Amino acid sequence: MAFSLYAATVPTYRQILGSVSHLLDKAEAFCVEKGLAHGDIIQARLAPDMLPFAYQVAATTTHSLAAIEGVRKGEFSPDMTPPPDSFAALKKRVTNALTAIEAIEPSQIDAFIGRDVTFAVPSHNVRIDFMAENFLLSFSQPNFYFHATTAYDILRWKGVQIGKRDFIGSLRSKT
Repeated sequence: MAFSLYAATVPTYRQILGSVSHLLDKAEAFCVEKGLAHGDIIQARLAPDMLPFAYQVAATTTHSLAAIEGVRKGEFSPDMTPPPDSFAALKKRVTNALTAIEAIEPSQIDAFIGRDVTFAVPSHNVRIDFMAENFLLSFSQPNFYFHATTAYDILRWKGVQIGKRDFIGSLRSKT
């Protein structure tokens, strides 16, 4: 059986974005339970030079759905808009990304193989050329996992009761 670019990307995006959505629910419930302002989590950072929780969550949609759209256009630039500032808005962003990703046909992603795509940050005079499959697998996918993991780590650091299973989410088991 041949392994496709779709199989290497989209099911994992769906799995981990589902987990991120679940983490948002847990974080909001934690704020209610502890009497914390939502901003205590939404703006939390692991280190002063790292971006906040809201950015980490938003970046999971950037390095999944927006990465696919960037490949479709032939150019990907990071989303420099401020991230949503509420749990509801973060949840909506993740839900919208999941809905759009679920509508993508495998043949659409597999047709990207061999296409040129450029990662561009014009304000920093950065341009990196990729083949689509290398962009998705060596750039966007590691960034996707980094930001999902950092969001999880921020919640653990703040005391939200979550574990590895909350990060891994729904497994794609045989049955």
